[in-house]
Amino acid sequence: MKTRGSLFLIILILFSCTSQKNSETFMKATSGRYLFNANEVLEIYFTDAVMLAKWRGNDAIELLRVDDSSFYMKALNEKMVFVSQPKMHIELAPKTEHDGILYHFRKMEKGEKTPDEHFKEKEYNKALEGFLKIQKEDSLNPYIRENRINSLGYTFIRKQELDFAIEILKINAALYPESSNVFDSLGDAYLKNKDTLNAQENYKKALDINPENRTSKKAYEKLTSK
Repeated sequence: MKTRGSLFLIILILFSCTSQKNSETFMKATSGRYLFNANEVLEIYFTDAVMLAKWRGNDAIELLRVDDSSFYMKALNEKMVFVSQPKMHIELAPKTEHDGILYHFRKMEKGEKTPDEHFKEKEYNKALEGFLKIQKEDSLNPYIRENRINSLGYTFIRKQELDFAIEILKINAALYPESSNVFDSLGDAYLKNKDTLNAQENYKKALDINPENRTSKKAYEKLTSK
């Protein structure tokens, strides 16, 4: 009986180890980029049949296999379920902290990019299209907050990356055309780039929206008095 019991235990262990391997079909179907939120990507890939993720600048985050389609990601403290229908996507397993909301991340099409990725590759028109789409779908999305984009513009100015500064502030102006502040900031970027004509034009726009904008008024008067 001991021999038979030991043999059964060995078979059980071998079966368990084999069942933990991800199939080629599953790896091919699930590998790729998933839209984690409106402007952020979670990438899934495999090394030696082990599922790994790239997320928020971190590479090779291992996902622990729960069953054939479910994996635990410690960095998120979430169980992620890979669902193939109607199209491959990831769902987070329900839990109390979700307040009844079902979170799901669709698999991105080949060549698809986020607005930030378009911007980094200097595809500014496509970046603007992406930001406008986010605004249309969710006007309160934190990624398109006026102050956030404005601060990013000044970060580029401080780093002397003036082309990036001008382009991101132009996007902000397109998102918030009724804001005096966005045109004031764009004027600052042009002025820093020694483009006084465009600087003057944008300070004027800022003043047209809000004649009490002191910084725009001071800068505009200084430029026009020369």
